Amino acid sequence: MYKKKINKLILGSNNQGKVREIRKLIPKNIILHTPKRLKIKSPKETGRSFLENSLIKAKYYSKKTNEVCLADDSGLEIDILGKLPGIYSARWAGRKSDFNLAIRKVYRELKKKKINKNKNIKCRFICALTIFWPNNKYYQSQGMVEGFISPKPKGVNGFGYDPIFVPNGYKITFGQMLFKKKSKIDHRYKAFKKIKKFF
Repeated sequence: MYKKKINKLILGSNNQGKVREIRKLIPKNIILHTPKRLKIKSPKETGRSFLENSLIKAKYYSKKTNEVCLADDSGLEIDILGKLPGIYSARWAGRKSDFNLAIRKVYRELKKKKINKNKNIKCRFICALTIFWPNNKYYQSQGMVEGFISPKPKGVNGFGYDPIFVPNGYKITFGQMLFKKKSKIDHRYKAFKKIKKFF
């Protein structure tokens, strides 16, 4: 299974921000299809971890298409909030995936804790990736980047919680970074490095 390089792939996500970023990480010679293009709805994410949810999605889309699938499950963990939103990161954005709504909720929850927004509020982005083959074999990897919450949203690059995440060692948010820079340090890149041998 692992000796044969993947040349055709389903990207198991209906999150267009994730699709854009993963496309840029995958070699250009790979033929890619997305659930949106194939009109396949997302499965219910019933896992209790990023790895479990990543596997659920990868298996679901692989079985629907009989193709190899790469699926991502990722999110933001904030220590002071008991590692929330965590696996519920997308759900905090509501049915319309409004991450402005999710970001406001983050600040609202921090305010309840009476946390000074100017204090370094520790957090991390986590990305779990699963490659699932039609023969039920799969391979998983995980990447993480530590940082802290910005006192206010900054930048329009990226997607999701990027405008409020400042990686350790930097003074700007992911939302202020160009993808070329972000993609060399972020959680998705770190997870992808561990699976790129399959491509």
